[in-house]
Amino acid sequence: MSKRLGDSHLYDHVTLHQLQVFEVAARHGSYTRAAEELYLTQPTVSMQIKQLTKAVGLPLFEQVGKKLYLTSAGKELYATCQGIFERLNQFEMAIADMKGLKQGQLRIAVVTTAKYVIPRLLGPFCHRYPGIDIHLEVTNHSGILDRLHENRDDLYILSQVPTETDVCSYPFLANPLVVLASQNHPLAHEQSIPMQRLSNEPFIMREVGSGTRKEVQKLFDAHKVSVRIKLELASNEAIKQAISGGLGISVLSQHTIALEGRNSQLVILDVQGFPIPCHWYVVHLAGKQLSIIAKTFLDYLKTEGREMVEQLIAQDRKGAN
Repeated sequence: MSKRLGDSHLYDHVTLHQLQVFEVAARHGSYTRAAEELYLTQPTVSMQIKQLTKAVGLPLFEQVGKKLYLTSAGKELYATCQGIFERLNQFEMAIADMKGLKQGQLRIAVVTTAKYVIPRLLGPFCHRYPGIDIHLEVTNHSGILDRLHENRDDLYILSQVPTETDVCSYPFLANPLVVLASQNHPLAHEQSIPMQRLSNEPFIMREVGSGTRKEVQKLFDAHKVSVRIKLELASNEAIKQAISGGLGISVLSQHTIALEGRNSQLVILDVQGFPIPCHWYVVHLAGKQLSIIAKTFLDYLKTEGREMVEQLIAQDRKGAN
């Protein structure tokens, strides 16, 4: 006699893939965002959720406007999914530890300015441990905080240590913020420029949510400097191109031009109050159990990795002179 659906267990009808799709859709409150993150089509996401809903026997979402909200059953399932995926992550780390550093995965999220440095550190590390797969996510400060709160990565590199979350942080590298202009800018050869003079210049600013923008705005507010923002851009490269094109000046990490050497079309203006002394930090959640791979990379960053970056920057600066 065949078993009726009502007499069977839920796990007979639910797949891990369906739970993964549900977790991402619940986290974003959107099938479209879930499809983008999982590289699926929206109809595929909808079908997986539909099959999961049928297996559970209760609605998991309710839609208000364009936003999805979890029902009571959906909230219970979401909490269950988080527990399942956390246990799977712990299992994966245990297996990676058993294998040592021969193979495994390392997930890193870095702020936009760090993309000029971290890839140059990953090369030697990957050559030393060729079996390790690296997933590198580059986003702005707000994006890093979102990923940190969701515990989506092993390590995070950012310029401001979050205060609203319990984390372990380690200073990694100085990240001075400087005023950049094109080589033919009228202020390019002046010395000790008063900060107030920046209010007369068209200013190119990073987007809202950027750590760089927060530091710049903090300094300007402290000195009662009001700048005329001509452009807001989310890309350091786009800002550098805009500066080169004569659209204005900006404040960016010195690392954005330090590795360009003689090819740089930009100059650092000698403005009073600059550079803004900032640092990059390596961060992870305080209660997170780091795998042996993550621990090894963290130690690498804190010691020889930092020394390697400092040497590379010194070499590139020497080449630019």
